[in-house]
Amino acid sequence: MAFNGFSRWMTRCMTAAGNAGMNPLEILVLHHVNHRDRQKRLTDIAFLLNIDDLHTVNYALKKLQKAGLVEGERRGKEMFYSTTQAGVELCDAYREVRERCLVDSLKVMEFDHDDLTAVAALLRNLSGFYDQASRAAASL
Repeated sequence: MAFNGFSRWMTRCMTAAGNAGMNPLEILVLHHVNHRDRQKRLTDIAFLLNIDDLHTVNYALKKLQKAGLVEGERRGKEMFYSTTQAGVELCDAYREVRERCLVDSLKVMEFDHDDLTAVAALLRNLSGFYDQASRAAASL
């Protein structure tokens, strides 16, 4: 349920930011490529998003390149990705919508930074438990 709500939020926030039609994975990949203004490799993006299926991340990157939001630079055998100016501007617009619609709502509910940090830590731990359980199930 939480994943569906988060996915719906991401797509609607991106639509409000000015780019309708992107799926949740494309939005996550775009934001990760934009994060810290550093080039990233496909494997790094997939690892940090906890995605085993590299081809789904690669497909999202190709769609983002075609849309002019991401560009790739080949170095040896590897491709390094970064956001274009249009990609940076879209991430900035997304952040503005997120602040206005989501963060301000959390302030009204009196969540503070420490509360959100604790929730984020719990979600990371749950993700780790699910990963461990999936490895155990795969070995049965």
